[in-house]
Amino acid sequence: MNYEIKGDNLPVLLCRLDAGEQVMCESGAMSWMDDCIEMQTEGGGIGKVLGRMISGEALFQNRYVAKMAGEIAFASKFPGSIVAYEVTPDKPVILQKSSFLACVGQVELSVFLQKKASAGFFGGEGFIMQKVSGNGIVFAEIDGAALCYKLEAGQRKIVDTGYLAVMDATCSIETQTVKGVKNVFLGGEGLFNTVITGPGQITLQTMPISKTAMMLYGHMPHPQSK
Repeated sequence: MNYEIKGDNLPVLLCRLDAGEQVMCESGAMSWMDDCIEMQTEGGGIGKVLGRMISGEALFQNRYVAKMAGEIAFASKFPGSIVAYEVTPDKPVILQKSSFLACVGQVELSVFLQKKASAGFFGGEGFIMQKVSGNGIVFAEIDGAALCYKLEAGQRKIVDTGYLAVMDATCSIETQTVKGVKNVFLGGEGLFNTVITGPGQITLQTMPISKTAMMLYGHMPHPQSK
């Protein structure tokens, strides 16, 4: 399979499949395809379906199989980036909720529960994320531009709410209270930050959809209460 990501900040993933090749995506992710490609909807066991529901994904997944060489496209749902990650048995990755777009190869999605509950309740990345394991390539949707950092063992990166998109499973995540009363009440950054510790690679996003939604909400007219 060959793939190409086009469209700049309104990206689309173009996958060119040879006969017999296949690609998996969440339900509703396909944008267009050649008529030589067939769709097969899969749910898996009840545990997998519930896991996808908890992690913010569609309950079912679609497998597209090429009867002969053809193209299939997956467009991003939000302005940003589509990033490809190679997954191997010794290198799973962790995704933010709802960022899975498609995958090829023997790849499995499961629920990732953060070891420290405080990281999920207060860190802004969510207590539940997605773990991608197996052997293949996973394509993730990133809100805004994607910036990657390689953290050495013990090296830390302090991240504001919602900016963590992807991290290697070797990284750990916890929360850190913003110090100083003045910083908390006047700094505008909230009470907590997310702290990621290496070793491993992390991907940060520049325009979290949650922050964008709140900014747009502030500019919307609201009905006068009576």
